[in-house]
Amino acid sequence: MDKNTRVLVFVLSLVIGMGALAYASVPLYDLFCRVTGFAGTTQTSDALPDTTLDREIVIRFNSQTSANLPWEFKAETYKVTTKIGAQGLVNFYAENKSSTPTTGTAVYNVTPLKAGKYFHKTQCFCFDEQTLTPNQRMNMPVLFYIDPSIAEDRNMDDVHDITLSYSFFPAESKELDGALEAFYNAE
Repeated sequence: MDKNTRVLVFVLSLVIGMGALAYASVPLYDLFCRVTGFAGTTQTSDALPDTTLDREIVIRFNSQTSANLPWEFKAETYKVTTKIGAQGLVNFYAENKSSTPTTGTAVYNVTPLKAGKYFHKTQCFCFDEQTLTPNQRMNMPVLFYIDPSIAEDRNMDDVHDITLSYSFFPAESKELDGALEAFYNAE
């Protein structure tokens, strides 16, 4: 193989490798955020941990609705106090205040951001489209727990409160696309 052919093979390999890396970067970044809890990314779980600690954390709930979605959306309670490792429950409700069916999708975040790694949801409505008929009201429960390994992380000793915030946007809207882009860029 002559020098020009080797350079061509090298450049083509580099371009293909960079293309593959660019293609895989979003799923790899998402995996990184879910594993590490980076930027407040919460975890999902199918089961509760075996351990419950005496340490309690206050979980606060915040809800917002886009001005372009004619819904009332709120948590039924402002906060709950839960023991680490124990199941927590909060009911959110949404009501369509319009005379036509509407569909919305919620995005979320957890603050402080460093707590996302330890905040596990076992049931949630986030990222799923929710369609409400005119004047329909729907309960949307969120089941969660705080991972007991939070007690072993000295960086988390100052965390006594965690806020779980949801924002609902019209489904398939530029507004939702912007919120999702901000969500994934924050991770």
